[in-house]
Amino acid sequence: MAKKAKSQKKINEMQSKTLAKNKITQSTQLFLDIAEIKNDTVIMKDGTLRAVMMVSSLNFALKSEDEQEAVVSTYVRFLNFLDFPIQIVIQSRKLDISNYVAKLKTQESEIGNELLRRQMVNYQAYIQELVDLGDIMNKSFFVVVPYTPFEDKSRGFWSRLGSLFTPGQVIKLNQKKFDKYSYSLNQRVEHVKTHIGEMGLEVGRLDTQSLIELYYNVYNPEVSVKQKIQQVDKLRLEE
Repeated sequence: MAKKAKSQKKINEMQSKTLAKNKITQSTQLFLDIAEIKNDTVIMKDGTLRAVMMVSSLNFALKSEDEQEAVVSTYVRFLNFLDFPIQIVIQSRKLDISNYVAKLKTQESEIGNELLRRQMVNYQAYIQELVDLGDIMNKSFFVVVPYTPFEDKSRGFWSRLGSLFTPGQVIKLNQKKFDKYSYSLNQRVEHVKTHIGEMGLEVGRLDTQSLIELYYNVYNPEVSVKQKIQQVDKLRLEE
């Protein structure tokens, strides 16, 4: 019985090793729609491009009735003139005051008066508790401008259907095509920036570093809080 049990144990171990060798390990990147980020542009796996712009906010309720009507009419005019789709994204994140608290701690160490130092300590505790209990959120507003090449629209139904089941397939863009598509995308970006600016809002296009940080924070919400991403020129990129 002992020999039989030992033999069965060896068989189980061999089967486990075989399964481990045959196990298919797939990277998370395989299921992402993003192929590359460069020149302030997001290149999708289907060959389309995206530009992301951060937009400021305004307090609509505090404006006069005439100002509110002006903002609404400008926004309606902007939408009517659009001949391509855009995406408006509102991102809510818990307010990060770590840099502010670190600055307060530095100031605390420089205070010689004991009474003032204690007040600084109490103030830090108050701020931290206010953010934790109040669950204060920081909101960011983005406008995503896409560009889909005409060649992509000419793809047949079966070709587009097949791409849904092959998420790892990437359409490579050579530099000539990328420059051509980027030119058209940049024209759309300038069009959107002009009309958004007419509403009294500030708008700026995210550069390559900002885009990488944005998507890193989106796909790694918990990790990004503790582990900040490096500068793009210091990252090790695989060819």
